[in-house]
Amino acid sequence: MKVPLHSPNPERPELSREIRRLERDVLRMGALVEQSFRLSHQALFTRNLTVAEELPTLDQQIDSFYRQIESDCAAIMTQLSPTSQDLRCLSAFMQLVRDLERIGDYAEDLTEIAIKIFPYPPHPSLPEIADMSHHAQAMLATSLVALADLDDVGGRYIKQLDDAVDNAYDRLYQTLAHQKDVPGVIEPILLLVLAIRCLERMADHATNIGQRVAYIVTGQRH
Repeated sequence: MKVPLHSPNPERPELSREIRRLERDVLRMGALVEQSFRLSHQALFTRNLTVAEELPTLDQQIDSFYRQIESDCAAIMTQLSPTSQDLRCLSAFMQLVRDLERIGDYAEDLTEIAIKIFPYPPHPSLPEIADMSHHAQAMLATSLVALADLDDVGGRYIKQLDDAVDNAYDRLYQTLAHQKDVPGVIEPILLLVLAIRCLERMADHATNIGQRVAYIVTGQRH
């Protein structure tokens, strides 16, 4: 069952309406970030560079949502006298959209890596890196479901999922950093190291989103 963001207050309908609208905007922004992540995955792992053309427009939409949501949160704080519970929600939203915006930026970085690495033969580690990407995408999706449902248990659970991405990062870094007898230039190795770093950071931001959902619901930071 969806937990209300704040206790219903018939005397404050405008405040309730504005916070509900903000939540919808955050979820719309999250959907754009999910799409951006999926496209960057296609560009890097299926070598489909045509999808890269969609990323700049998506990133502009994500950034626009980010600026608008921050501005709206600040306006509500200063103009509508929110309660302490409302302030908790607004504060979490402002932090949460920053996490979403950063994931969108990393998706753009992955797409640039896909373009640069395209001329080189596929590296043997690509399937394992693709698995890491799928896992990070699942974490983002889970965090957004937790937000939509205001599920603090689901939000906190994402931190456990992050261990798999961290372990994959450590394992892949060791493989790439200690690869011997690399023929020709080492650029593709460096690009893949950058790629796994992007994915590790994306998973961290998805974890942050889950933690912020738990804070909205419980008022406790974990």
